[in-house]
Amino acid sequence: MASKKPTRVALVEDNEAFREGVGYMIESTEGFELVGKYESLELALALMPEPDVILMDIHLPGKSGIEGISEMNKKYPKAQIVMMTVFDDEVHISRAIIAGASGYILKRTPPARLIQAIQDAVEGGMPMSPAVAKKISALYTQFAPEPLSEIDLTAREKEILTLLASGLNFTMIAEKLFISFETVRNHARKIYDKLHVHSKSEAVSKALKHALI
Repeated sequence: MASKKPTRVALVEDNEAFREGVGYMIESTEGFELVGKYESLELALALMPEPDVILMDIHLPGKSGIEGISEMNKKYPKAQIVMMTVFDDEVHISRAIIAGASGYILKRTPPARLIQAIQDAVEGGMPMSPAVAKKISALYTQFAPEPLSEIDLTAREKEILTLLASGLNFTMIAEKLFISFETVRNHARKIYDKLHVHSKSEAVSKALKHALI
C-alpha cells in the first residue's frame, strides 16, 4: 500500500530567526515537507517549487505579502496561502481575505496550532487565530446587510423614498403628491427609523443596496 504523500510547505518570511524556527518545526513534523524558505516574495516566485501550502508574512521587503497573494494564486493555483503575521487589525485582515488568502494566523500562535492550521488549509478549511476570527465576526456583524424581511416599508413610504432618490426635497415631494410638507417629513422620519439611518443620503443608499426602490 502506497504511503501518503507529505504536505509540501513553503515559507516566505524576512525575519531570519523566525523563518529558521518555523522551517525547522515543519521539517521535524511527520507528514510535512519543507520545500523552500524565502526572505522575499520575489525570491519565492522565482525559485519556489510547487507547494501545497504557502506560509507568508505580510511585511516583506519589496512587495508585501498581501500584494503577493494574487501573484502566488496565479503561479500556484492549487496552493493554499496562509498569512502568518503580527498584524491583527481589521484593515490587514480584511485586505488579506479579500485578496484571496486561505487563512490568517498570528505569529504568536503556538507551534502545535500552526501545524494544525497547515493541515486545516490542505483539507479545505480556512484557519484563523481566535483573535482574528473574532474580528472577522465583528466586521460581518457591522457590515452585513439586514434581511429584507425586516425592512417593511409601506407603499407611500416607498414612493417618497423613490422621489428622494431622484433628487426631490420635501417641499417638492409635497407638491407632487398633493400632501403637506409635515406629512412628507413624518413619512421620512418613519423611513429613517425602519432603515436605521439618520439622513436622506443614508436612506437612499441603503434602499438602493437592498433594492427596495
